[in-house]
Amino acid sequence: MATDFRSIPLIDIGPLVEKWDDPNPTQDQRVAQVVLQLDKACREAGFFYVTGHGIPDSIVKEIRSISRQFFDLPCDEKLKINLSPATGYRGYQRVGVNVTKGVFDMHEAIDCYKEVKPGMYGGLGEVMEGCNQWPSDPPRFKDLMEDYVNRCTELSRKILRGIALALGGPLDMFEGNIAGDPFWAVRIIGYPAVNGKQMPDAINDIGCGEHTDYGLLTLVNQDDDITALQVRNIDGEWIPAAPVPGTFVCNIGDMLKIMTNGIYESTVHRVMNNSAKYRVCVAYFYETNYDAVVEPLEMFVERSGGAKKLDGAVYGKYLVSKVLNTIVF
Repeated sequence: MATDFRSIPLIDIGPLVEKWDDPNPTQDQRVAQVVLQLDKACREAGFFYVTGHGIPDSIVKEIRSISRQFFDLPCDEKLKINLSPATGYRGYQRVGVNVTKGVFDMHEAIDCYKEVKPGMYGGLGEVMEGCNQWPSDPPRFKDLMEDYVNRCTELSRKILRGIALALGGPLDMFEGNIAGDPFWAVRIIGYPAVNGKQMPDAINDIGCGEHTDYGLLTLVNQDDDITALQVRNIDGEWIPAAPVPGTFVCNIGDMLKIMTNGIYESTVHRVMNNSAKYRVCVAYFYETNYDAVVEPLEMFVERSGGAKKLDGAVYGKYLVSKVLNTIVF
């Protein structure tokens, strides 16, 4: 469980990115220090900023910029890629369609997932079968996003290797049958200034209600000049995740919590855009294999006194449950 942290730690993961495929990376004292920092951040906050990640800042900014261009389009244009069951729940959502714990969220979004081909996972994958709906306007949207997804996938694998070392396991502990073929999701989100002219009749000012993420690891690419993301500590205080230019906000999710038997825990967070400006955020979610059976790993059960504290889950079923319970048609 998150502690009484008052700020979110910043970690320069450059040494880990450099040595991520070295069979003994912690022989480098710089990597060993990163591993210690990751362990402390995951135990105490479940959230941390990462710098030294290797994704050029120009690309990070361009992703936000092209997302903003899409959200600036007339509603009719955006609805050309409207999300529906027929699209495998991929595409555009209008403001107030997404629901968190029974409350409508004040944001619009494009949802994208790793492609699921017909029959790929049998009945388990039917609901999510489909290809992503990318807008033709603005131009190059698809190419930029697919390149960005590839970069985030590689970065997440490197960070997760550092987390494996932080937990005392081998580098590839979370690969193979767990996440050797990781599923991923991307949510491209626009938060209107609900107290301003953009949303004068908003029923609340909650951009996204309090929740935990369901996967392994999340990378948040947020606007540099608006503080809206908030993280809850054990005392119930909401700690702002203020933007730090050049970084990603990274947090761990429910699947990592289950596998570590609660040694690491996913932390509750929410978004409230009280700024007079429209806010853009692109969240990348690194998940297990779609058909992975996620349960506490034996090494963590032993550390916890021999008892499984958490129930396991089949990732695909868990994902579908989350998707169907957050969308209203």
